[in-house]
Amino acid sequence: QVQLVESGGGLVQAGGSLRLSCTASGRPISIYTMAWFRQAPGKGRQIVADISWDGGRTYYRDSVKGRFTISRANAKSTVYLQMNSLKPDDTAVYFCATHRLPSIYGSRRDGDFGSWGRGTHVNVSS
Repeated sequence: QVQLVESGGGLVQAGGSLRLSCTASGRPISIYTMAWFRQAPGKGRQIVADISWDGGRTYYRDSVKGRFTISRANAKSTVYLQMNSLKPDDTAVYFCATHRLPSIYGSRRDGDFGSWGRGTHVNVSS
């Protein structure tokens, strides 16, 4: 089982930036699609972005397109989420996750991801 630890969250004013990191241990992640999800207070968890095992393909939900960038450094077992032009609606707990199966890209339901971090809080003030 892989262990995931997120970091980089915090309090930021609207329009500001944060860079989230997710570091994996226990098993290499280089053959797995990785994703960032978020859960706002009182709402369900939603996928924010994902990236294929080789970094060649990415997906973003519409509300973050053009503002967020997902990337990965397999040699460091780390996935990043650069968040720019943050809005109060981005306030949430952000989780990273590893797809259940290797070399699979394109399935984005919660149940498709088998390992999760504990999350990092992002709070965007207006």
